[in-house]
Amino acid sequence: QLQLVESGGDSAQAGGSLRLSCEVSGFSVGTICMAWFRQPPGKQREAVAYIDTTGATGIAKSVKGRYTISEDTVKNTLYLQITSLKPEDTAMYYCAATRGPICGLGRAYFNLWGQGTQVTVSS
Repeated sequence: QLQLVESGGDSAQAGGSLRLSCEVSGFSVGTICMAWFRQPPGKQREAVAYIDTTGATGIAKSVKGRYTISEDTVKNTLYLQITSLKPEDTAMYYCAATRGPICGLGRAYFNLWGQGTQVTVSS
């Protein structure tokens, strides 16, 4: 069964760091395009980072320099490292996957989603 389970969300102070995890079941990371999305309260879900099957990554301009996506093929887990946290990083964070032909920062490309993990940043 294909499944994505996020964890690592927390309440944190601005300036701090968090690492989100997405445990994968039913397929192997590195063999499929994966991404992280976030949905702030009252706003639409937006892509923040993706990683393709070659290991190439893409980061949204709004978070570039602070967000890093990576994967561990031994633990079969996708990660999102967030540094220099800002209150505007407050959101529900989701990991996603797709076997489709396009791997990028677009919600429409992805058809497998986790349940999300909440990040709340206070100033």
